[in-house]
Amino acid sequence: MPSTKEFLNFILEQLNELPEITYRPMMGEFLVYYQGRLAGGIYDDRLLIKNVPSARNFMPDAELVSPYDGAKQMLLVDNVDDKEFLSGLFNAIYDELPVPKTKKK
Repeated sequence: MPSTKEFLNFILEQLNELPEITYRPMMGEFLVYYQGRLAGGIYDDRLLIKNVPSARNFMPDAELVSPYDGAKQMLLVDNVDDKEFLSGLFNAIYDELPVPKTKKK
C-alpha cells in the first residue's frame, strides 16, 4: 500500500524547524533527506530512519523493519507526534548519514 501525501505532509510539518528537509517520491513511497543526505523514508505511512549507531542510541527500543522485500532493515520511528523528539533524532543522526555521491558526466 503506497504512503499517503497526508502522512508525508504531517511528517514535513513535524520537521519544519529543521533546515533543508526535502523529499523525493519513489515508487509510491517517499525518501526523506536532511540537508541533502538521505535520512530515511516514508513507507506504508510509517517513518523509517537509517539504521546507524546514533539512531539506535537515540531510540534503543526501536523496532527494525524492512521497508520492502529485499531492502536493508531500518528503524521504525514510533514517536512521530513529538516534534522535539524528531528534531533531536534527525540532528543526532546527521553526521552518520552518507554524503551524496556526485554524478559523473
